[in-house]
Amino acid sequence: MDTADRLETQVIIVGAGPVGLLLAGELRLGGAEVVVLEQREAPTTESRASTLHARTMEILDSRGLLAGLGTPPQEPRGHFGGIPLDLTLPSRYPGQWKVPQFRTEELLQEWALGLGADIRRGHQVHALNPGDQAEYVEAEATGPGGRRVLVRGRHLVACDGEEGTVRRLTGVVFPGQSATRELLRADVDGIEVPDRRFERLPRGLAIAARRGDGVTRVMAHVFGSTAQPRTGEAEFGEVVAAWKQVTGEDISGGTPLWVNTFGDASRQLVHYRRGRILFAGDAAHVQMPIGGQALNLGLQDAFNLGWKLARQLRDPGDEALLDSYHTERHAVGRRVLGNIRAQAMLLLGGPEVEPLRTLLTELIRHEKVRAHLAGMISGLDIRYQLPGPAHPLLGARLPHTVLTSPQGRVSVSELLRTGRGVWINPGVDVPDGARLGTLTGRPEEGPLTDKDSVLVRPDGHVAWAGSTGTPPPAEALGPGWEATA
Repeated sequence: MDTADRLETQVIIVGAGPVGLLLAGELRLGGAEVVVLEQREAPTTESRASTLHARTMEILDSRGLLAGLGTPPQEPRGHFGGIPLDLTLPSRYPGQWKVPQFRTEELLQEWALGLGADIRRGHQVHALNPGDQAEYVEAEATGPGGRRVLVRGRHLVACDGEEGTVRRLTGVVFPGQSATRELLRADVDGIEVPDRRFERLPRGLAIAARRGDGVTRVMAHVFGSTAQPRTGEAEFGEVVAAWKQVTGEDISGGTPLWVNTFGDASRQLVHYRRGRILFAGDAAHVQMPIGGQALNLGLQDAFNLGWKLARQLRDPGDEALLDSYHTERHAVGRRVLGNIRAQAMLLLGGPEVEPLRTLLTELIRHEKVRAHLAGMISGLDIRYQLPGPAHPLLGARLPHTVLTSPQGRVSVSELLRTGRGVWINPGVDVPDGARLGTLTGRPEEGPLTDKDSVLVRPDGHVAWAGSTGTPPPAEALGPGWEATA
């Protein structure tokens, strides 16, 4: 007798980290049914990734989530391969924002649950029926108490991180390189060491930052050392030994709260979509988490995918839109992985990289170079290749824009909080069948003028731009377009 629990849904998400939770909320906002399967029995309490960049902060603002973060510390200065870099660019949220990963997960989980997502912890996925020729995909998991659970959905999205259970079960191609070098890190209580910001000493690299609660995060790399194959996390003794070798300081008397390593592995899926199975975040690409880019890249994957998948479920024939998730995000991921590989060489390389570091330090003093690197790291320069007449805004995210309308003063970020797109100031009637509302308003802040008409996607990127009085063409609207009235 089959005693398995059976669930039916539209989308199965494997993994309840930040990427899976943001995707769950986005799908629910778009009206899709969602079941999230997470092997951990409880949310993480570790800080792990702790940097949110400007574009991610804009994304959270466009969903009304920033208030839940309170007033996190903001730092305008970042780095490129350990070389100081001012990240300030035109945005309401320039620079880096320090938010522990567990707090980001708490925020996104509360939002997703409030929208009706079904999050099931303690569920380890161990088998998949990809359903390539069927109208569903089925995941088999072991739940609490060893209970067998079968979940059937129209699509499955792997957000299960670097280890990639879904990748293993589907056998997708995941080319790239394994780690050759690694950085040891630990959160340690009860030690007194100087704060260090990417300090290159004769024997290696040392980083130390003391938090407000007295805990110090230390990171160390011994020049010339290589990454070791691991079946688990590093031991604190390894961190102690590396720190001693690089700095001469003894931190063995401290209490380790968390020990971790990250290497310079670099891999990316050939395709982010395989039939009814899609991949996002570290399930789609693995990279050294330099400067917080890994977390932000994954969150932006989810933000791009969520509204598209929800819309495809409403309009099943619109496969091109769902395919555009791979087209847009694979290109972004490839570019980010490239800059991270360059940074890893600059950061972990020994004396042989000093000439390059000196040259780059000089180049960063030029504003165009600084702005180019800052745009890349912050995610503010992402521009998707979309069809339509050439326009400075086409494919780019719409910068902060405030309009005065008959309904009052409103920002575009506020309009996007419904999870739908918005057609701003077209000055014409809505085309029949487009299911598209309009907002006629006078631009007060931002790049728009009284002569501009723009169609903004739910993820804040401009799908079409033209002149007032000219409606977007049918191909820009596409089937099922909905917008804020």
